[in-house]
Amino acid sequence: MAGGSKGKKSSRNFDPVSLSFLDVISCGFGAVVLLFLITDHSSALQAVQNAPAAAEVELLEEEILEGQQGLVRLRNTLSDVDDRLAVAQGLASRIQQQLDPLRAELVLLESESDTEAETIAKLKTEIATLEAELAKLRAEEELQSGNNIRAFIGEGNRQYLTGLILGGNRILILLDKSASMLDNTIVNIIRRRNMSDSDKLKAPKWEQARKTVDWLTARLPPPSQYQIYTFSNEVQSLIPGTEGSWLEVADEEQLNQAISNLESTIPIEGTNLENLFVAIKQLDPKPDNIFLITDGLPTLENRGAAKGLVTGRDRERIFERALQELPEGVPINVILEPLEGDPMAASLYWQLSVNTGGSFLTPSSDWP
Repeated sequence: MAGGSKGKKSSRNFDPVSLSFLDVISCGFGAVVLLFLITDHSSALQAVQNAPAAAEVELLEEEILEGQQGLVRLRNTLSDVDDRLAVAQGLASRIQQQLDPLRAELVLLESESDTEAETIAKLKTEIATLEAELAKLRAEEELQSGNNIRAFIGEGNRQYLTGLILGGNRILILLDKSASMLDNTIVNIIRRRNMSDSDKLKAPKWEQARKTVDWLTARLPPPSQYQIYTFSNEVQSLIPGTEGSWLEVADEEQLNQAISNLESTIPIEGTNLENLFVAIKQLDPKPDNIFLITDGLPTLENRGAAKGLVTGRDRERIFERALQELPEGVPINVILEPLEGDPMAASLYWQLSVNTGGSFLTPSSDWP
């Protein structure tokens, strides 16, 4: 009985159900605490790690905001510049329209022996006044649009105004390289024609013509295309093999090469405008701005060689027939060098520039 009584008491003290329940509760609570600690620590660690990135993002956002504000100011500034440039160009264009006929009239008056000196002096004064006003406007224009691909340094700061506007998407420069470009007088042309090539290159008139091309190319707008042809009886590009195609102004190396090639070009033969105008028609698309540098009316045409002396009237007829090959709707800007014995050249080339919406310029000896 005693042994049985002890065994029964021991059985009542051990309760496996109660022990298991407490273990489960303790483990569950420990798991919750552990999960809480892990999650909280992970968040804090992530915040610490992301702090530098967040600071950098905030800094970038500030820089973007400053950049946007600066862009607004820049756009406003550009708008003001564009307005001033448009005003300067408009005024310059109107003055140029007044200058062109006055210059042509002056050429005609000087060629007439019975013109009074007072009339010529008065006209020269009027032209000088307009040119001075035009100079101020062009200076403002060049100051506002400093985007030239090439640089041109004139002697004694002689880059004054011409009225020539180098706008357009496809700009064609044409340089007369006939023998008459060696000098202004017939006697000196013949004399220089028999000199060595090195002496021909040093001819002041031809040097001025080359500098004119250099001056023009230094003002070509970067987004546009260009082509430079030299012509006498034949037409050639200053970049051989590119005849009939357009070149990119943005290609500075190629543009410099063209000017380098010009430095070794020798004037030769007569002038054939018919061949030149046919070559212009072969450009596709056609040019929207042409600059023609020459010194007189043509002496050659494709109807056969002229017999004997080519008279002034012959040159006028050859010029009129050559115009039949000229593409329509393209402004022709004429830069006319002086030449003895060709009095109608100024008048006819001026009419050509006016009829096509271009400009007409007879440069002084120290230009550009």
